[in-house]
Amino acid sequence: MKLRTSNTAFLAFVFAFLLANLFFVKNVSAQEIWSLQQCIEYARTNSIALKQAENGIQLAALNDKANQLSRLPSLSASTNLGYQFGRTIDPVSNEFRSQTIAFNSMGLSAGVTVYSGGRISNTIKQGQIDLKAAEQDASSSFNNIALSIATAYLNVLLSEEQLENANRRRALSQQQLDQTDKRIAAGTLPANDRLDVLAQIANDEQAIVQARNAIDINYLTLKNFMQLDPATSIKVERPDFTIPADANPDAMDFFSLYAQALNTQPQVAAAELRVRSSEVGINLAKAGYFPTLSLFGSLNSSWSDAAKQFELLNLGTVRESQIFYVDLGQGETELNVEYDAPNFKENFLNYPYFDQLRDNFGQSFGVGLNIPIYSNGQNDINVQRAEVNILNAKLQSDQTKQQLKNDVQQAIASAKNAKQTLDASQKSIDATKVAYENAEKRFQLGAINNLQLLTARNNYDIAQTNLTVAKYDYLFRLKILDFYLGKTIKLD
Repeated sequence: MKLRTSNTAFLAFVFAFLLANLFFVKNVSAQEIWSLQQCIEYARTNSIALKQAENGIQLAALNDKANQLSRLPSLSASTNLGYQFGRTIDPVSNEFRSQTIAFNSMGLSAGVTVYSGGRISNTIKQGQIDLKAAEQDASSSFNNIALSIATAYLNVLLSEEQLENANRRRALSQQQLDQTDKRIAAGTLPANDRLDVLAQIANDEQAIVQARNAIDINYLTLKNFMQLDPATSIKVERPDFTIPADANPDAMDFFSLYAQALNTQPQVAAAELRVRSSEVGINLAKAGYFPTLSLFGSLNSSWSDAAKQFELLNLGTVRESQIFYVDLGQGETELNVEYDAPNFKENFLNYPYFDQLRDNFGQSFGVGLNIPIYSNGQNDINVQRAEVNILNAKLQSDQTKQQLKNDVQQAIASAKNAKQTLDASQKSIDATKVAYENAEKRFQLGAINNLQLLTARNNYDIAQTNLTVAKYDYLFRLKILDFYLGKTIKLD
């Protein structure tokens, strides 16, 4: 009985172990590896800001299409069907009738603008410019998202490398603790030296926790920029990139970089396009001073149930007589004359629906001319508004260029500072590494204690951390310079 129970427990343990491993394998396989380009392309499809920018392009395209179609004639049809009660006018005969009348009318009208002071052509021109500006706005939004994703991506790589360094320091501290325990057991070190190493291990474990938290936060930031579900497990790809040997921010010429940025940054192009659009707006406003010439034409017909067809029925002849008075010189003489007269009778017939439409069918066409004489000063105000819009558009363009100039200056200065920091960090790590190696040898000889060795190692660890941060910061600053040169943001 005990054997059977033990076997059951063992089988349950094996089954649970297999399920746990299966779940672990499933989670590992579900964790996708994402490159920087994949992250950016995912954001292109899912970013709310980019979707709004795409909608802006679509609206501008629809406006442009509507402007193009405004050159074509307009055609519309209309029909009315109803009843009239009481004393009303018959819509067909225009006679007053005191009865209920059913009526139906229909028409087809067309019109086309021949001349409107250039309003149509300028509206089309402005719509095309606005469409190009919307496309540049979308490109600017994409650049901003891509830059933010690249920053978050590099922060993830930085925090992961810092975690590796923290784990490495924790392993070294454990090795030092093992060596310390051996030397304490041999009597060559006091027991209190073990406490210094334990304190260092505690600091290393704290650094590991902080590095893991930084990884989680940076991954969350990356997912937010990508509009990716935070619950989705991903792993960023670590490319084999190195600092370009020929990179030299100190030799970067500001005016040259700024001139290239003016030609590559879409926000500058969008601002200049809006200046052009506002200049076209002047011509649109001035179109109100000019007359409008248009052609029109229409077809119409109507029907009423009160309308009747009139006819005279010929019933043959009827014998009639008429008395005439004739003066033959002997006084008036009464003369009765009989004759055959035609016999007609009035008759009203129903007027068929389609016969009425055919008989009431009418056509018209003509030319319309609208000449503005006085518009309560609205045309003058519209022109003044257009002039103010030009000033605002130019100021916005100047502000955009000024902001770009500041950004380029800041990018060059940051790259130079990052390079200097990287050089200083490299010198610092070289010096602290030599100091740590020397301290380790002296510790082996018993010339220094554990605390002095740990101090030398901490200085070396701090230098390693600073070098890692400086490396990624310098790489990011170089990518910013490439961005202003119009290059694609990528890690290589």
